[in-house]
Amino acid sequence: MNLKKLFKSHKNKLEGTTKSESALKIPAEHYISCTKCKNAILRKEIRNLLYVCPACNHHLRITARQRINITVDQDSFIEHDASLMPSNKINFPEYDEKLTIAAEKSGENEAVICGRCRIGGYSCAIFVMESNFMMGSMGTIVGEKITRLFEYSTENRLPVLGITVSGGARMQEGMLSLMQMAKVSGALKRHSDEGNLYITLITDPTSGGVTASFAMLADIIISEPDTLICFAGPRVIKQTIREDLPEGFQRAEFILETGFLDDIVERKDQIGYLTSILKIHSKGGAG
Repeated sequence: MNLKKLFKSHKNKLEGTTKSESALKIPAEHYISCTKCKNAILRKEIRNLLYVCPACNHHLRITARQRINITVDQDSFIEHDASLMPSNKINFPEYDEKLTIAAEKSGENEAVICGRCRIGGYSCAIFVMESNFMMGSMGTIVGEKITRLFEYSTENRLPVLGITVSGGARMQEGMLSLMQMAKVSGALKRHSDEGNLYITLITDPTSGGVTASFAMLADIIISEPDTLICFAGPRVIKQTIREDLPEGFQRAEFILETGFLDDIVERKDQIGYLTSILKIHSKGGAG
């Protein structure tokens, strides 16, 4: 008789498996993986978690509609200029096809959603950029919608909250895209000259012409943790100067230390934070 086999314990069925392979064996369609730590998060729970990983606190990228739903008071959002759509004004090759694909992927007409809402009971205007539409790139319609929102807010003496996520100016629209930087900035200046408040919440990533214009021109500039905030990306800079960059270079925490941000606010604290700002700057109270 083989005594080794007699006293050998049976192998645990869970031995040799990873956490995601064991236990409940949840079907893949019922969970998403954190893009940072790969932790599995149940889809039915992610909304209550505000799309933040419970394991590593990574703030997942979310759509513009999801952002509106977790930020503004319930049933208070009224969208503006939803019918405005981009077109291929300079006949850039394959741009029409890219616009069609972007609309199908995002479910939106453009890379920004604008409107009026309440946050904590305080009325304000809001624009939220959509990363699933050509990485939130700024084209002529994006600039037009945001400009119109500032003009509306100036006329109605409303504060503006801008939530940015963008790869920068849209190359398929050439110089017309770059002109939006000046157009939006001009409307923003007139809004400010009338004594109105402008807040930006910068989310990952915000870069290029958006960073170089309206994202960084607010009275109060806040960001989510670990957000990439830059003009040219770190890989481009490293390839140009042939040197290693500082740890966390161009991340929100680094930007805060250098004085270009006012604060870093986690998603769970944003409603309270924004409500406090709007309350302080409110002239007529909530409503």
